[in-house]
Amino acid sequence: MNTVTRRDREILELRNKIITQSWKIIMDEGWQALSVRKIADAIEYSVPVIYKHFENKEAIIEYFSREGFKILSTEIANAIKNESDATNRLQMIAYTYWKFASTHSQHYRIMFGLGIPACESINSSIEMQETSNYMLHTIEQILQESDNNIADKILKLKTFWSTLHGFVAIALLSNNTISPQPTATLVDAVEGFIFTLKNNK
Repeated sequence: MNTVTRRDREILELRNKIITQSWKIIMDEGWQALSVRKIADAIEYSVPVIYKHFENKEAIIEYFSREGFKILSTEIANAIKNESDATNRLQMIAYTYWKFASTHSQHYRIMFGLGIPACESINSSIEMQETSNYMLHTIEQILQESDNNIADKILKLKTFWSTLHGFVAIALLSNNTISPQPTATLVDAVEGFIFTLKNNK
C-alpha cells in the first residue's frame, strides 16, 4: 500500500512539474512558444514521459484555458454575490471581466487565442459554462424586468461577450499590460448595451 501511495505521489509531482514549467515558458515567451520538446528539456525528462501526462501541447493549453475560466467565473461570482439588481450586476460582470484580463493577461490570451469560444466549446466545458451562465442569467433578468419579450437572449449574450472581448483584445494588442480600471469607452458600451436591453422591445 505504501509503494502505491508513493508512486501516486511521484506521478502527481511530475505532472505538477510539467504544469509549472509549462506556465514558466508561457510567462517568459508567450503561449505560442510552448512545445512538448521545450518542456521535456527544461525538466530533464524524455518527450514520451510528457505524453504520459498530456496527450499533446494542445492538452496543456486546454488545461490552462480551463484554469483561466475557473478563475474568471470565481471572480465574477464573488463580485456579484451580494448584488440583487440585475443592471448593477451586469455592469459588475463586465468590469470584473476587464479586471481579470488585466491581472491574468496570459490566461486570457490562452483562453481566447483563437477568438471568442464557439457555443459548442462553451457547452463542453463546465468552467466556460459557469462564466457564460452568469452573463446569460443576468441578461435574462433584465429582459424580464423590462418586459422585453422580443429580444433573443442568446444573441444578446453573444453581443455582450463579443463586446467585452473586443475591448480587451484591442487593449492587449496595443499594450503588454492593461489597467485594471475599465476604460471610459467600455463603460459607455456596457451602458449602451443595457439601455438597448431595456428599451428595444
